Amino acid sequence: MESVNSEPSLRHETVTHEQLREMLRMMLLVRHIDVRSFQLNRQGKIPFALGSEGHEAVQAGAGLAMRRGRDLLYPYYRDTGLCLAFGLSTLDVFHSLFGNRRDRNGGRQFPSHWTGRHVGIASVSSILAAHTTHAVGAAYAIKLRRQDDRVVLCSFGEGTTSEGEWHEALNFASIQRLPIVMLCQNNGWAISTPQSKQMAVADVAARAEGYGMPGVVVDGMDPVAVYEQVAIARERAAGGRGPTLVEAKCYRFRAHSTDDDDRTYRSRDEVAEIQKQRDPVNLFVKRLAEEGIMTAADIEDLKRAVLNEVNECTDLAEAEPPPAPEDLYVDVVEGDWRPWQ
Repeated sequence: MESVNSEPSLRHETVTHEQLREMLRMMLLVRHIDVRSFQLNRQGKIPFALGSEGHEAVQAGAGLAMRRGRDLLYPYYRDTGLCLAFGLSTLDVFHSLFGNRRDRNGGRQFPSHWTGRHVGIASVSSILAAHTTHAVGAAYAIKLRRQDDRVVLCSFGEGTTSEGEWHEALNFASIQRLPIVMLCQNNGWAISTPQSKQMAVADVAARAEGYGMPGVVVDGMDPVAVYEQVAIARERAAGGRGPTLVEAKCYRFRAHSTDDDDRTYRSRDEVAEIQKQRDPVNLFVKRLAEEGIMTAADIEDLKRAVLNEVNECTDLAEAEPPPAPEDLYVDVVEGDWRPWQ
């Protein structure tokens, strides 16, 4: 089996200053969207939200490593940043949160279940691991159609790896040497279940060996490290050498969703201490300032611009009416939407 270790194989110089600034912009945008979505839920304006706070670095780095307009994304429900990186607009995100008439899902999906066929984003499945076999099927189609330099990115949490479909997906992808990158965002909690109650291994990536593919562990709080490893995995997949399982270790700072009370399974002190030490947004802001890539004024300007964008999109999406009642059965079945007549 070809092995991949956890040390970056790309030089830091391969990431340009422009890319580093874009990583920060994406991380700030995801953070502001998270805060706003939870606020809107508490105000009774949207029914539900799932946050990505703590996952920003994983998604900014991985998203930038893929080819926008060429690659396909099979996301899970905590992938706001990846969907934005693939080309979904901030306004699309808020249309989905409100479930209004301009929502690309027709106002029918859960909030935080993004879809964007126009930018290669498959519909999110609420059933854990169901999308992994769909992603592998898409990668198989790419291989059969001989679409060169096109790769699928399939993202999931460590809880998904306890499902049988995930194992079936990895097995088939490896046997067929499919052009797919399997990205595990391991935040340590499958809702309220810690990793230690799900598996007897310390790293999800260790499971890759059983399927004959490389497995790599990366610091999910460092967007550059994630970028480097996902770029390597993408190059491997595009070159016909098969899939890689990339495990990015991160942490979920918010509750699982707006319907979850995480105080029942972890302490506020634990969350606060980890956030104080390892908040990926704060760490990256500090890094860019220390390396002279952005000045303090640049960072403040960027923060204001991102907040203004989120404010504007919130107002625009909130002003849109819900879907019309007569559209209830549109896109439910093919053809006539009144099959009973």
